[in-house]
Amino acid sequence: MAGPSGMKSTTVKTGTARRRREVTTVDEDLSAPTAAEPAGGWRGVLSRLNGMDWLAIALLVAGGIFVAAGLLPVHEAGKTLDRIFPILVFLFSVVVLAELTAEAEVFEVIATRITIAARGRNAALFALCLAFAALTTIFLNLDTTAVLLTPVMIATAVRAGVAPLPLAMTTVWLANTASLLLPVSNLTNLLAAKRVDLSPLAFAGKMLLPQLAALFMVAACLWIFYWRSNPPRYTPPGPHRATNRPLFFGASACCATFIAGILIDLPLYFVTPACAAVLVAVFAKWGRPHLRWSLVPWRLIVFVTGLFLVVDTVSLHGLGSWMAALIGADPGAEGTWRAALTGGALSNVLNNLPSYVAGEKVIPDANDQQLLGLLIGTNVGPLITPWASLATLIWAEHCRNRAVTVHWGKFVLTGAATAAVVLAASVATLIAF
Repeated sequence: MAGPSGMKSTTVKTGTARRRREVTTVDEDLSAPTAAEPAGGWRGVLSRLNGMDWLAIALLVAGGIFVAAGLLPVHEAGKTLDRIFPILVFLFSVVVLAELTAEAEVFEVIATRITIAARGRNAALFALCLAFAALTTIFLNLDTTAVLLTPVMIATAVRAGVAPLPLAMTTVWLANTASLLLPVSNLTNLLAAKRVDLSPLAFAGKMLLPQLAALFMVAACLWIFYWRSNPPRYTPPGPHRATNRPLFFGASACCATFIAGILIDLPLYFVTPACAAVLVAVFAKWGRPHLRWSLVPWRLIVFVTGLFLVVDTVSLHGLGSWMAALIGADPGAEGTWRAALTGGALSNVLNNLPSYVAGEKVIPDANDQQLLGLLIGTNVGPLITPWASLATLIWAEHCRNRAVTVHWGKFVLTGAATAAVVLAASVATLIAF
């Protein structure tokens, strides 16, 4: 049956269906002998690498070359690796936790129940999708929202017979703009929280009002630009029941424990690996075929490591002085605005992660508010270009694979307007309170 967009539901493949097909691939099964060469040999392995894979590898190779050539001193590279190692442990663990939670169909069950709970009303569906995407980003990180929630939201839209683009835009905009509240929400938050020496709860207390301001403004923009043109009513789908109940309940319990650990201020680098390890054990018992080497987030680890080494090198050879001139060193409102605007603009030219790292290096240690202004700019600003954040790149790939048409002219214009009002509201709130 075709929805309002004219797209047949059979053109959209759910994440679960795709994952079930992937499970049958023997060379990705962790139960297969690890010494066995993948089908097709190394040529087969190389042929499966996509553009993002090659970018990650290129960054790491470039970073290694810079260190070997002396452009980045070995001691500086060592300091950087020491700093990011705990962060890489967290990223590795949280991605595995989120991927296995998706394999257990937790996200699909929640998304379907949200669609049913809205009782066929477009406005109610909008509010519930907004909350779902925001909470996923806040507690499980923005890349989790982009990687796992995008296909679920698109498939949910098709089941309900509504246009998928508004739900898809909700996912990508909330992945970026809902990432201010907790250190776990974004890699940049982890870096900032460590720099200003704030615990997760103290960080949340500082960023609560800017986060609420950002959510209010992005909700208004989503409704005006994308949701209000939807029909006011839709037909709710039937309920979705997870096919493997032990996996579903195990994943739900591990996610709940992870969230509780954050709220009671347990160290992230302890609670995240622990929850991921328990969930891996659950899958080893009741769902071993789901444990595949593709669950290992090697690309993200390689990308982040290489990016930090490259940004460190470029900062030593000119970028640092340029960023210092743009951001300045004022600890008050002027410096905070300059840092936020520079971070937001540069994120859309380059990418938000290198923009934050380069900006952080030139902000004086005592200027905590200015650093948080930079953080806001690099978190909520990347809404204009598809390369502004890794989450947006992943989202765009999902949309393309599921035949969801994104009109990039409208994407850029609406993203620019939304980024401007969201950044202004959140920075103003940070300064005022």
